[in-house]
Amino acid sequence: MASSVAPATHSSATHSSAPGSSNGGAGSSNGGAVDPIERETMRRVARRLVPLLMVSYFAAYLDRVNVGFAALTMNKALGFSAAVFGIGGGIFFLGYFLFEIPSNLILSKVGARKWIARILLTWGVISAGTAFVTGTWSFLGIRFLLGLAEAGFYPGIILYLTWWFPSAYRSRIIGIFMTAIPISIVTGSLVSGQILRLGPWGGLQDWQWLFILEAVPAIILGVVVLFYLTDGPEQAHWLRPDQREWLIARLAAERSQKEAIRHYSFAETMRNSRVWLLTLVYFGQNMTGYGLVLFLPQIVKRFGVGVGMNGLISALPFAAAAVAMVLWGLHSDRTGERSLHAAAACFLNFAGLAVCVLLHSPVLMMIAIILAQMGQSAIAPPFWTLPTAMLSGTAAAGGIALINAVGNLGGFLGPYMMGTIRDATGSFSLGLLAIAMGALVSSIVLVVLGHDRRLEAVPDDGENAFAGAPGGTIPSAS
Repeated sequence: MASSVAPATHSSATHSSAPGSSNGGAGSSNGGAVDPIERETMRRVARRLVPLLMVSYFAAYLDRVNVGFAALTMNKALGFSAAVFGIGGGIFFLGYFLFEIPSNLILSKVGARKWIARILLTWGVISAGTAFVTGTWSFLGIRFLLGLAEAGFYPGIILYLTWWFPSAYRSRIIGIFMTAIPISIVTGSLVSGQILRLGPWGGLQDWQWLFILEAVPAIILGVVVLFYLTDGPEQAHWLRPDQREWLIARLAAERSQKEAIRHYSFAETMRNSRVWLLTLVYFGQNMTGYGLVLFLPQIVKRFGVGVGMNGLISALPFAAAAVAMVLWGLHSDRTGERSLHAAAACFLNFAGLAVCVLLHSPVLMMIAIILAQMGQSAIAPPFWTLPTAMLSGTAAAGGIALINAVGNLGGFLGPYMMGTIRDATGSFSLGLLAIAMGALVSSIVLVVLGHDRRLEAVPDDGENAFAGAPGGTIPSAS
């Protein structure tokens, strides 16, 4: 972990670059040299916070997508068509959408420790309750409630990371944090496949045990977060006083820099065209991503493999994606470039899925899907630096939640399109081509948007700012 958060070495001296310019970047205020206090502080913060956040997101994503594996036996047991399953897989995001912004605003007021613990506990209980659905309506209802319960977790973590990590570190830290997604899918694929091989036991079917057993980590982690997580640098007694002062002052200096360029109120954020275009980007990539991940076990099943091998093969794209996510986030931090990094990842996602319509070999199709998932996973690290660079305070809480809430509705549309097209044509390839359009649109919008690198630069007088007193404040809601 320590080497993963080593500071970027490029210069950020070009503070006057125009919006969308390719000059400059987010870097150390001294033009590349890194003080020992910065290096020590950021490594200690990363080691303290990132592993717990990763494990928590691991549990979140496991409970979000394990329904894809449960479908291998649940759909037949409950009489679900592909369309019904697609609606159930996607309706999660309607509940998620409704409570996303309120949840993030609450988190910014009461702190991450209490609110994230609440989220973990409630979604763990509801996820376990999926084991007891009896038909279409109970299935749709429990998936909707699961979305309500989990709403605010992911944008809350993105907001929380801005309270701890200067801009020059965010892309790689988000990349490291989000490796929890491919890790959870790889592990979940293997574990879920083995659970489904157990068959009925204790009066419950294999798919019911899958939901119950995989909900346990979220409930345990809810308790751990409540006692272990620290809301902000001022409360970080595990940092030395000089480290706390440095971090508080660094974050305050960056916030002053972005607000000197433009300070957005909450209301202005909600109607800002750039925020809504970023929302469109996130909608498109979620439409593509969830359309694939929820149907991948069923796609692999058509290759003629058993349940156990299905889990292994389904894990391959996400194992490769974990590596791509970290390396692409690190490269974005080192170069200081954001929008083109995210756009390139979107285009790889599109190309990998679109070409599947021309492929008939299972091996070639899996190679294309692996490349597509590498692109899909590599989008987030550079993408989330774009809104966090321009927003602060309550505007950041609301804006991040808005992008995630509306953008995640793509997670409803993608599975719905896949299920409907599969029922109508008998083909998964046409469904993959359809959902790939979301990633293509996202790629185009990102190229057009560009990025103003001044928003991530430390002011030239940042050295003086870093000598600030302990009374400074973290860039949380105000």
